[in-house]
Amino acid sequence: MDRPQTPCRTQMMAAIVTEPGKIAVQALPLPEPGRGQVRVRLEGCGVCASNLGPWAGPDWMTFPTEPGGLGHEGWGYVDAVGQDVRNVAVGDRVAALSFHAYATHDIADENMVVRLPAELNDQPFPAEPLGCAMNIFRRSGIEAGQTVAIIGVGFLGALLTQLAAKAGARVIAISRRLVSLDVAKRMGASETIVMDDYWRVIEDVRTLTGGRFCDRVIEAVGKQWPLDLASELTAERGRLIIAGYHQDGPRQVNLQLWNWRGLDVVNAHERDPQIYVRGMNEAIEAVVSGRLDPSTLYTHTYCLEQLDQALDATRDHPENFLKALVLYL
Repeated sequence: MDRPQTPCRTQMMAAIVTEPGKIAVQALPLPEPGRGQVRVRLEGCGVCASNLGPWAGPDWMTFPTEPGGLGHEGWGYVDAVGQDVRNVAVGDRVAALSFHAYATHDIADENMVVRLPAELNDQPFPAEPLGCAMNIFRRSGIEAGQTVAIIGVGFLGALLTQLAAKAGARVIAISRRLVSLDVAKRMGASETIVMDDYWRVIEDVRTLTGGRFCDRVIEAVGKQWPLDLASELTAERGRLIIAGYHQDGPRQVNLQLWNWRGLDVVNAHERDPQIYVRGMNEAIEAVVSGRLDPSTLYTHTYCLEQLDQALDATRDHPENFLKALVLYL
């Protein structure tokens, strides 16, 4: 990694991915917000697993990235506003849906930022992934008394475990790492199963549910065989929710099984920015009310100059890893 320059008050620091697995941090002029935009002096940004594809350098990726590029989970304070901004003011603490947040400053449209209440002061708040969890939970239709299997207990799976358990569902958490299953228990899972043998997991869930399987199954891994497993664990007329990020190649599905059991299959990925923002606002309400507590799930923190280490940790899952934050202040 190149050594960063010393910034001045008219500059920001921004990370640039220069080639697969390498970054540079540079001092650059502060961007100015346009009409209807705000500039956020970022406190930090969460690291998303969706960054790992570009980080590996696939054929479709172009290097170097734009300054701050790939970062989209930022929060901080508004320090400049453009013309016609009405609902956000300089000094407001906000989370933003922006796309160059691996930097000390980023620009966002006014309608893509949400104000953070005083109850969240001094708490990191990567609202975009928290909002994703809220959107997935809404699409899942989980109710009290249902049996819910969650396959893959990383950051997202842990949040969904907590939301489902708080809603009164019986949660069966299934994950590869023992540390993740410990987290799932802490988040309210009733039972945990190690995801090491495909057919044994099916039989374990069959036994736990008296042969009925699960009303809701959330697949949160993004790989073929956990998706196959999710299909097997969904009860007749149940709902299979695909929350995993399946962008590394095509997938096959057991349509015969889906058809025979009459499954509802939900692809719980949103693309409308306003739905993202709605989820971010719902996440704020859930955290303030105590329905959602992500505080123990931020397991690793880095400075901007260590973004490469943060991305590697997100890929390699060292020790008790669940979620990396890159902090700037």
